[in-house]
Amino acid sequence: MKHAAGTLAFIARFVVLGLAVAFVISLIWPGVGDRLRSRFGLAAPTTTAATSISRTSDPVSYADAVARAAPSVVNIYANKLVTEQALRMYSDPVLQRLFGGQPAGPAYKRREQSLGSGVIVSSQGYVLTNNHVIANADDIQVLLYDGRVAKAKLIGADMETDLAVLKIEANNLPVISIADQRAIRTGDVVLAIGNPLGLNQTVTMGIVSAIGRQLSSSSPEDFIQTDAAINPGNSGGALVNAAGELIGINTSLIGKAANAEGIGFAIPVGNAKKVLDQLIESGHVVRGWMGADYTFVPIAADSGLPAAARGAQVTDVYPGGPAAQAGIQIHDILLRIGPDDIVAPADLRRHEAALKPGSKIEISGLRNGSPFRTQVTLTERPPQTPTALVD
Repeated sequence: MKHAAGTLAFIARFVVLGLAVAFVISLIWPGVGDRLRSRFGLAAPTTTAATSISRTSDPVSYADAVARAAPSVVNIYANKLVTEQALRMYSDPVLQRLFGGQPAGPAYKRREQSLGSGVIVSSQGYVLTNNHVIANADDIQVLLYDGRVAKAKLIGADMETDLAVLKIEANNLPVISIADQRAIRTGDVVLAIGNPLGLNQTVTMGIVSAIGRQLSSSSPEDFIQTDAAINPGNSGGALVNAAGELIGINTSLIGKAANAEGIGFAIPVGNAKKVLDQLIESGHVVRGWMGADYTFVPIAADSGLPAAARGAQVTDVYPGGPAAQAGIQIHDILLRIGPDDIVAPADLRRHEAALKPGSKIEISGLRNGSPFRTQVTLTERPPQTPTALVD
């Protein structure tokens, strides 16, 4: 027994001695282990850290994306004359609260300037921006990335999407690259480039917080939601992906007045491109209209509808409108428009708006639980009041 114990102790001392020698050799010749493994045909071990590094594809810096996109983003200075009336305030605080003040002398005019951003989308000088940036302006100046200043002409504006198209006369304009809208995913890194608070070219970073965000039940438009910082002056600027390609036009934010932080919205580039093309072609946007309002399908226990019912329920039919002429009634549940299923009210709005006035389309659905179908001839959608958001 003593002999066995002595043998084990002898072996243990040599093992410890061997490990110590190997440690010293590895310190003196760091690559000796790899060379020996290579000589005897053994593979080098893979560490977890190396594996995790090889899996990531995120860039360390987004400077290349900014360098590609920033030259196409411009600052917009819209000037207009505002008429104001001087007031003489009441000395009594109660009267001040009730009436404010009395006119004091003739009205006077002053020049007001609003700040915003825009994106050069064509070598012909077309610039996309927000309608509210240039609304009622009598003089619009555009400051380019390279310091040039150009006077802009308004080509057309669309209040419903809050988009406007300007045209400038200049040579060698940097045109932004447009991304494939279908490739946008929630969680993608995005960069907002614009002129916040008049600070000129500023870049903020965030992610796509949501896509297809609906801000008004009466509008067919949807938005990209992002937590990239958007401030007054960013309106009309570019929202780009990590490759520096345009994915949206920054348009609005829900600010701290609503106890919100990191909630901004951009118009998807696909929607903006459609508006751009129509404004260049005719100066206004034409949308199809069915003449009805609708909402989500209510799910009642005795409705007989599946728990995940889709479609849109009619809440109002405008007298004399296309829906009324086609016999569509309040409480009808609309399930298909032409060959396409209606997923939700917003989906029906988009299909309806995309059709040209005069188009005849088949609508099918349920009325009091029984299937029905009818033909609707669309007319042009009347002007709508745009959604008001903090900006």
